[in-house]
Amino acid sequence: MYAKADNFTGRILYKDLREAYLHPQAAKALVRAQKLLKNSHPELSLKVYDAARPMHIQQIMWDVVAGTPKHIYVSNPRHGGGLHNYGMAVDVTLCNAQGDTLPMGTKIDHLGKEAHIDREELMIKSGALNPQALANRRLLRSVMRQAGFKPLRTEWWHFNFITRTEAKARYKTIK
Repeated sequence: MYAKADNFTGRILYKDLREAYLHPQAAKALVRAQKLLKNSHPELSLKVYDAARPMHIQQIMWDVVAGTPKHIYVSNPRHGGGLHNYGMAVDVTLCNAQGDTLPMGTKIDHLGKEAHIDREELMIKSGALNPQALANRRLLRSVMRQAGFKPLRTEWWHFNFITRTEAKARYKTIK
């Protein structure tokens, strides 16, 4: 998603990158999630939008949100960045056989409360989220959790494979 300007930064961040990469352990878990999804919903697939992220790209993202209320959505590189910077996080959604994404209530990369998974019931009641989008989010979380990923509270599309503490203790960030 960062190979095009249609993202929260409004800029092309990956000029020569068209593939997503993950740490091998996280990649194996993502393959498990895809198999779990295919077993229960053969017509659907996972669609990866972002995975391993170099720290210099993290800095560009941080610079966009630093000093704004949206800073909660981007990990600060000065604090070691986030799990994307270790190849241990993935931004993913569901798509149909044609590759069209399913309704999830917001676009991926939406920096706002509508993307928070802990506000979904309130959003259903207010009409800000429809039942189909909620069902799609729950299906995505189910297969990702079964494969070993943990969802991020503020972004329905973001899943971590290990904790930040584990990553910092065991791996180096991607430069």
